[in-house]
Amino acid sequence: IEIDKFTPCLRDAKTGEIIETAHSLATAEELKGLKKRGWKFNWSAPSLRSSKIYKLLKKGDTEIQGLVAIEEDGRNSAFHLSLAESAPHNLGTGKQYEGVGGHLFAIAVQKSIDAGYGGFIYFEAKNMELVKHYEEKFGAALVGMPHQYSMVIAEEAAARLVKAYTLN
Repeated sequence: IEIDKFTPCLRDAKTGEIIETAHSLATAEELKGLKKRGWKFNWSAPSLRSSKIYKLLKKGDTEIQGLVAIEEDGRNSAFHLSLAESAPHNLGTGKQYEGVGGHLFAIAVQKSIDAGYGGFIYFEAKNMELVKHYEEKFGAALVGMPHQYSMVIAEEAAARLVKAYTLN
């Protein structure tokens, strides 16, 4: 996830217009060939077969704004966020929308709440810069094991996160 502004919505980066969102499970067909279209990750990779992959959309539109892969971990009463990525058109200085990353995390938290886990999710940040970002913006906490950048979002932070985003 690229670090962008924490926006409690999806916001047009040029006009500031607030955009209503929706999310649903991505189909295998939608995930094919994304790498060829500029996505950084292979969303059809075998390592994601046990994950549910959700797509973030503008309400009433079919263009994917971001993807998040999560796996239910009943043993730990949480969800593991395996991978999250903003669409290529939402990266860099010319990005179309801000707030995609926060929405993707909010989707994972909401699925944890729906499963009765109180919003608990865990994930691995890529570097210390992202650790700081997730701590400041999402209320995540660094656990530091088994991966040096392992993080959790617990109940209180999870509640704030889903409250900040409109999830349909």
